[in-house]
Amino acid sequence: MTIQGWGLILAFVAVLLLIAKPIGLWLFALYEGRRTPLHVVLGPVERGFYRLSGIDPAQEQGWRRYAVHMLLFNLALLLLTYALLRLQGLLPLNPLGHAGIGADGAFNTAISFTTNTNWQWYSGEAAMSNLSQMLALTIQNFLSAATGIALAFALFRGFARRQAPAGGAIGIGNFWADVTRVTLYLLLPVCVVYALFLIASGVPQTLAGSVDLTTLEGARQTLGLGPVASQEAIKMLGTNGGGFFNANSAHPFENPDALTNFVQMLSIFSIGVGLTYTFGKAVDDTRQGWAILAAMMLLFVAGVGVTYWQEAAGNPVLAQLGVAGGNMEGKEVRFGIAASALFSVVTTAASCGAVNAMHDSFTPLGGMIPLLNIQLGEVVIGGVGAGIYGFLLFAILAVFVAGLMVGRTPEYVGKKIEAREVKLAVLAIAVLPLVILGGTALSAVTGAGLAGPLNKGPHGFSEMLYGFASAVGNNGSAFAGLSAGTPWYNGLLGVAMWIGRFFVIVPMLAIAGSLAAKRHTPAGAGSFPTTGGLWVGLLVGIVLVLGGLTFLPSLALGPIADHLAMIRGQLS
Repeated sequence: MTIQGWGLILAFVAVLLLIAKPIGLWLFALYEGRRTPLHVVLGPVERGFYRLSGIDPAQEQGWRRYAVHMLLFNLALLLLTYALLRLQGLLPLNPLGHAGIGADGAFNTAISFTTNTNWQWYSGEAAMSNLSQMLALTIQNFLSAATGIALAFALFRGFARRQAPAGGAIGIGNFWADVTRVTLYLLLPVCVVYALFLIASGVPQTLAGSVDLTTLEGARQTLGLGPVASQEAIKMLGTNGGGFFNANSAHPFENPDALTNFVQMLSIFSIGVGLTYTFGKAVDDTRQGWAILAAMMLLFVAGVGVTYWQEAAGNPVLAQLGVAGGNMEGKEVRFGIAASALFSVVTTAASCGAVNAMHDSFTPLGGMIPLLNIQLGEVVIGGVGAGIYGFLLFAILAVFVAGLMVGRTPEYVGKKIEAREVKLAVLAIAVLPLVILGGTALSAVTGAGLAGPLNKGPHGFSEMLYGFASAVGNNGSAFAGLSAGTPWYNGLLGVAMWIGRFFVIVPMLAIAGSLAAKRHTPAGAGSFPTTGGLWVGLLVGIVLVLGGLTFLPSLALGPIADHLAMIRGQLS
């Protein structure tokens, strides 16, 4: 480990904390539906959408209606994406003549991008036309991200609403208005500026399919091209992660230099940290948001520290042979160990999945931290919207445990947390381990499943475990040693992605509806404080105990056993 490496990590954390409030304030304006400076230009566009679709943005929706509209919207997007991928060979903007995607591959990819997972079993430049990249994938990147932020807004309203209006039940917002405002006033304008920055940095943005070059040795080489910058911007900002190229952000056309690498990491976390401040503003106590952010950052810094330490140390057997310099296998020389370790933890703490190094080549414990981040539910900052509402589910359980300790009905930000909310939170959180461990176990005892990992022993098990964790957690990154482009993995991982996204969302919306209907109860002398160091420690403990210990046996069979084999010089 070096001073420069730690300097990069500390600089990243410092900039992240500086941008949390301004981004949170902009998100809060969208949460409230207030006018912004962009309304002068984009206001008529927003109103035009409402008139064409017959939507009244002021009409409140209860949680059931909000959930149904959200599910139908995402189902329609899934079917559209599937059709575009299947018919790709017959559609225009296909300069390299790519054929249509097979049924199982299109099924997997359509679900992958609908659920904000962006798992890729294919090489983008060798399988997708420009039309598919733009119309099927990039549009999904915008709308899946907007959906996540809209859902976070809905849960915020559940905590923030004071009481039901006379003669009717209280709603949690309007799904269509939330998605429209987030897309128009946040994602689109930021991505336009972001894409221009990437183009200026050397990222291609063209409808050409490829360019032929002559190398220094005189050989001919064909390089893939396309509308890369526009997809790269929303890929990062929306924590999507699906790369235009197979090498993702390790490819110089997606991530040219150290500056773009730093900006990409910041953009992955930017909306997530902003939403913590938005939550504090929504419940009229910004200390609540800062407490959540503090707990997230403690977990994040600890994860970065372990990963950087392990990658800088490298393989001790090689060190004994005089091979120094840490573990550079699978890493870009342009970025080095510190930037690669930081990127890996950022992308898995959020539900992004973009990579600038191959996680399969990390040391066993260095690779375990990205895996554990996903298994924790990606609540350490997390995906846009999904991270904060996932963390608030843990907060509900934490305040319930605190209530048991002090012997009174638990409260959180003025709302009583009762049996219904606790049961729904447990239901949502339990989805991840059930499907991750169930899918991994099934693949570990079937021929089709065992044909996937390229390695045997603990590392091969880690490859399967990471694959299902990534799918259910809607992350999309992978231990690249898993050959997942088969009917078995395309089908099973596709189902896992859908369950991991929507079987968490629906109970979460039910919690939002239940909380919205409750009266606000001011904190009293006997209330458990939810803003200080004790509360932050309790939050961290609950996340680690419920999220971490559930997976300890599987981690022991995978990366921990792999680490023990490595330090003994054994091939796992």
